[in-house]
Formats: sequence, structure tokens, C-alpha cells
Amino acid sequence: MTWQSDFKEAIRTHEDLELFFETKFPTTHYPLFIPKSFAEKIKIHGENSPLWKQFIPQVDEAQNTTGRLDPIGDKTHSKGNQLIHRYQNRVLFTPTTVCPVICRYCFRKNELAAKDELFNQNFTEAKKYLIENPKINEVVFTGGDPLILSNEKLAGFLQDFSEIESIHFVRFHTRTPVILPSRIDEGFLALMMSARVLFKRAMLMIHINHGDELDAEVVGAINLLTEAGIEVYSQTVLLKGVNDSTETLAELFLRLAEIKVTPYYLHHPDEALGAMHFHMSLEAGRRIVQPLHDLLPGWALPQYVIDIPGGEGKVPALNPENFSFSGKLLNRQGILTKITQ
Repeated sequence: MTWQSDFKEAIRTHEDLELFFETKFPTTHYPLFIPKSFAEKIKIHGENSPLWKQFIPQVDEAQNTTGRLDPIGDKTHSKGNQLIHRYQNRVLFTPTTVCPVICRYCFRKNELAAKDELFNQNFTEAKKYLIENPKINEVVFTGGDPLILSNEKLAGFLQDFSEIESIHFVRFHTRTPVILPSRIDEGFLALMMSARVLFKRAMLMIHINHGDELDAEVVGAINLLTEAGIEVYSQTVLLKGVNDSTETLAELFLRLAEIKVTPYYLHHPDEALGAMHFHMSLEAGRRIVQPLHDLLPGWALPQYVIDIPGGEGKVPALNPENFSFSGKLLNRQGILTKITQ
């Protein structure tokens, strides 16, 4: 089965989910999407597993009404035309709203479910914005998930961005190698290798939260990338009930380092509406993360960061000297911002 056919035949409805897993599930107003090949893995791991908790709808999604519709300020920094410009030197580019799976903890779950105008497409205007803002030197492909697009479509975007003199770096943020590992085909490898010629650096950032996601098929896809000389990094979200232990995280980051993936970000969970059952206090997160400094070498230790609500961007979430301090973080403007404990 090709990755495209696996994608097309995915579980999309509550009825299909119950039929596939032969059990009852709570209803939720959020969308549902799980490729059947990945659903088989979830079924094997069982209902108390990290895979089940990340991707199967839970009653907490509907019952918990706390949290934010836009927890990291995407709308505040949206420039329209598929661009989010939060940092001076780089922009997020959202070429699609489609993902290979719907994660129940997603910080964009409300925007994606509502087909927010944040994702309205006008690539001509997007290019114009980049040309008019030459301090921007990096484009980060996000979404949705950019790898759901065809190699030809992605190649077209890369060619256009390479013609803008100030754009030197490109980065892809993706969950697809974990969910649909067959997507890492010869065409995509060729695409990434060509990007290394078009730009000074071209990188791939894989979203992965637990070691159970690193089965032989996924590791094989990642090996294809690294053996082709492609820079591969990872980002992980700290999630209550999924990976909220020092030992679980240490095992994941060491395993990633062994297969030549550089752990880059460990995100404190965002205060997303419909996902607060995955949330934890900053104090709890620090107590999990701080011991990793004794267990892992620096090259296997990601940055533990938190996106300040409202859109001020990422700041370090851990003060190694005193990780239990008051819970106030200094943002880039020097304003003390209260983080919910």
C-alpha cells in the first residue's frame, strides 16, 4: 500500500473508529483522522498506552472548557497569506491545513477545526511579504503538515523561496515520518537533497513524543534521511499521562541520538482549549526535566521551552540553578509574564 492510499483510507468518523477498534468511544466536536496502518499500531499497544492517549478521542476534550483558542498567539502574528511572523529573522509558512493524523493535544486544534482564515492561501502575497522584509532569512514549513503535499508541490515552493535573495534556510516541521513512514520515498529524499543546493541549509524537524513511536518502520524511514546526509532534528511535547517521567524522556532522547536525530525542542504543553487534560504546571515540568541534565550529554538534551500565552514566543522553561522559582519568566521585551502554575 502506498502512503497516499493509506492516507485516503484513514479512519475519519466516530462510527469507523468504533468499528475498527470494536469498542465504544466518547463523542467530541473535534475532527478525527487516523490512518489504518497507524491505528493497527495503536490497537497493538492498547488503551493505556502512550499511542492510544495521544490519538484516540477522550471525554476530557468535551468536558474541560478551560484553555485558550489560540494559546501561542498565531493570530496575533499572522500576516495573512499563509505566513506567521513571530520572530525577526524567520517566518512560519502554512501551505496546508491537512495532517497525517489528528493529535488530541494539538495546540492548533481549534484553528484547524474551524478552518481559520489564518490558513487562507495567497502565495503571491506571501512571496511579496518576504521580499519586502529582507531581515527574514528562514522559512519554516508547518501547517497542518507540509509532507502531506506532493513532492512536486513542495519543490515548487522551494524553487520560489530560493529566488528570494534573503532566504538562506528552510525547515520542515512534520509528524508524517512517524505516522506514514513510507512517505519518505526516493522523490522526497531527492527533494531534500536539492534543497541543500538551493539553500545554505535545509532541515527536517520530526515531531515525536514517546519511544513507542520509534518502531522498525519509522527508524527505517529516518535512516533513509540521515544516510542521505539530511539534517534531522526532533521536537517533543511534554504531555501529562503520556511521557511525563524523566526516565521516559531520557530513553526517547537517547534513542533518537543513536539514530542520528538531534533532540532540539522539548515543549511545555500549551494551554489549548480541548487539550488541558494533557497540561501540567511549570513546576511539575521542571521537576521532570531537570534530572535529564545528569542523565544525558548536551548533544542529546533538547531545549526545554514554553510558548508564552499571547504570542511573545518561546523562552527557556528551566532555570537549572533553581528550577522551583516563582514561575515568572522574562520575555524578550523585559516584561515579567505570569505563567499559570
